[in-house]
Amino acid sequence: MRILIATVTAGAGHLQAAAALEEAWRALRPEDVVEKVDLLDFVSRLHRNVYVKGYVKLVKHAPELWGMVFKKTDNPTFLRKVARFRRGFAERTNKKFVRYLKKFQPNAVICAHYLPVEIMAHLERKGFNPLTVCVVTDFEAHALWMEQAVDLYCVAAEETKASLMARGAKADSVVVTGIPIAAKFSSRPDARAVRKNYGLRDDLPVLLVLGGGFGMGPVAGILSALDKVERDFQTLVVAGRNEKLRRNLACGDFRHPTRILGFVTNMHELMAVADLIVTKPGGLTTSEALAMGKPLFILNPIPGQEAANSDFLLERGAAAKVNRIEDLPFRLEHLLGAKKLKEMARAARELGHPGSAMDVCREVLRRMNRET
Repeated sequence: MRILIATVTAGAGHLQAAAALEEAWRALRPEDVVEKVDLLDFVSRLHRNVYVKGYVKLVKHAPELWGMVFKKTDNPTFLRKVARFRRGFAERTNKKFVRYLKKFQPNAVICAHYLPVEIMAHLERKGFNPLTVCVVTDFEAHALWMEQAVDLYCVAAEETKASLMARGAKADSVVVTGIPIAAKFSSRPDARAVRKNYGLRDDLPVLLVLGGGFGMGPVAGILSALDKVERDFQTLVVAGRNEKLRRNLACGDFRHPTRILGFVTNMHELMAVADLIVTKPGGLTTSEALAMGKPLFILNPIPGQEAANSDFLLERGAAAKVNRIEDLPFRLEHLLGAKKLKEMARAARELGHPGSAMDVCREVLRRMNRET
């Protein structure tokens, strides 16, 4: 069997979801031919830079504009009217990927971004029709994820499924699997050993502050605000791939014990020792935290997918939120050590899907067996 996992570098989450799916499929069926590709590896350097850096700069410097674009395009009726143009444009600007796709001849294409879904919709009209799977990587499915070529949607929650069905997706084409995360988030690391490794005390709560894969979050401002909290705690900070941010933070003098880290590969261990995770509500980070049963504290989510993820988590009781950094000290002062924090952790555990990537793969395999 030949399986293609297709994604796009547009934030770290899509890449992490694709990697989790590849890991799960290889574990489930090691004899299969599995390839994971980033569509931007098939385009020019200029095209790639515009796509990746353009997205990062827009989200960082003009989040309101991104939110407006997100909202305006989240219209299934409008997107259906321009479907032929969108699909054709996607196919023309990704010709190398299309040639690769036809040469590889996959039995199934698992899409962790909406762009390959658009390309598959265009190719379906030309008779190229492997099983097309759309893995939605947020808790709300934007209209761009929806295409007639999709045979199976794998989504984060029952609310996501209901939303897709309300927009016309068939009930039997949507399955709640959770957003795919690495298998290590289903493990239970030795929290005492992790604390010892990072020089953390056993008698103080741990705040885990995440700057995202690209280190775009307002981490410096968060740490300044944490200095104003009277209650004792300790902090782990992950600056991601932003080395400049890591170096600047490492020179800081903080009131509470603080450990500054760069890009890490053991996020499951860091989450295991955290009592509360302060983060932007990206779909993957959120899903990892929920799988570990960890409550989240959300700070100023960007309009669009983060705002939708935030709404979901707040409604289900797994998170707290402030819109301004200056409000952070007061809220944390009243949350740390309170009964509310335990209730949030319990809600997070109930929402978690630790085996999500494997569940996606099993469902894809079941659909393929049903069609043959």
